[in-house]
Amino acid sequence: METRAGDPGAFAQFDLHRVDSPAFVVDAAKLRANLAVLADVRDRAGIKLLAALKAFSMWKVAPIVGEYLDGVCTSGLWEAKLAAEHYSGEIATYCAAYKADDLVEILQLSDHVIFNSPGQHVRFAGEIAAARAAGKAFDIGLRINPLHAEGEVPRYDPCAPHSRLGFPVDQLTAEHLEGVSGLHFHTLCEQDFEPLQRTWDALEARIAPYFGQLKWLNFGGGHHITRADYQRDDLVAFLRDVKARTGCEIYLEPGEAVALDAGILIGTVLDTHWNGMQLGITDISATCHMPDVIEAPYRPAMLGELPIDEYEDSGEVGAPIRLGGPSCLAGDVIGDYRLTHGAEPGTRFAFLDQAHYSMVKTTTFNGVPLPSIWLWDSETDALEQVRGFTYEDFRDRLS
Repeated sequence: METRAGDPGAFAQFDLHRVDSPAFVVDAAKLRANLAVLADVRDRAGIKLLAALKAFSMWKVAPIVGEYLDGVCTSGLWEAKLAAEHYSGEIATYCAAYKADDLVEILQLSDHVIFNSPGQHVRFAGEIAAARAAGKAFDIGLRINPLHAEGEVPRYDPCAPHSRLGFPVDQLTAEHLEGVSGLHFHTLCEQDFEPLQRTWDALEARIAPYFGQLKWLNFGGGHHITRADYQRDDLVAFLRDVKARTGCEIYLEPGEAVALDAGILIGTVLDTHWNGMQLGITDISATCHMPDVIEAPYRPAMLGELPIDEYEDSGEVGAPIRLGGPSCLAGDVIGDYRLTHGAEPGTRFAFLDQAHYSMVKTTTFNGVPLPSIWLWDSETDALEQVRGFTYEDFRDRLS
């Protein structure tokens, strides 16, 4: 899977030794710039736009998010509680399957509760009725599977064959929509406008009979709206047209677009040796700190990496070195890189575009320490450590 982000932006001037290692550093100024782009699309299109906490849930910056967007979308009880405690605006919650005890609280916290199947909606009719009788107002939504695949990697494609995500649209009937206010679909992963247009073209006729009874349509996330070459004007025209044609309020739920290129992960080379090529062991672990490197897989961009035509494979500075983590997992390999200043032990480096879907996925496998979290403002140069992690954080996850 090829990353299409990796613009260093202001991080090109950031001194990597200002923080400890490993460390996530998020640029508040870049975050504001992304949010301003999203708010502009929202305003021009006349839609609502929610930030996906599953991608970026650094609640220290919740006030910044709240200045620009209409709320957040969550993936279950704990994210919904985080949203209620720290974020402003609407809360839309979708989970592939709810536990009854969790749903009781989710219904109290959320403005939209989206089910993965009509069967779940029917099964929890009692809990829904009880929450409304207690005075809580919320909409019920249904996630559908458009049965139109656009994903580059099947495991990241909610429309891959036999996907568990969403109710197949070819099975949808009017009976399934009794008590349902809106339909949700999420089919993209870091993609341009055209895949959304093709998905809608494949879906519209199937759900058109229900437009008169639906209040809203939620087009989920995966839209790379804040990437420089994204077709934003086309998206705005499309959203305005869909809103007019359907009579529905339209929602988008970007995740990676909120924090795109807004964060780096800084690490240190710990040791090097030779085994057919130069090898470097770092304090950044793919499996613990950037699991999508292994799961997608993909190769994260590096700050200041030498272009391929500026090195010779000779073992000198700039020759490729395979970087991996300190864990015992043989596959804990990040990728092959060409470091500008060599790769001797003690060298600092940084991977770009690591604010989204990295911070939220970290683990302490093997007792590998978690990266600290820093907030930097490239406009003022203010730098603050938001969170550091200790042995006790590792210990207290266990028993």
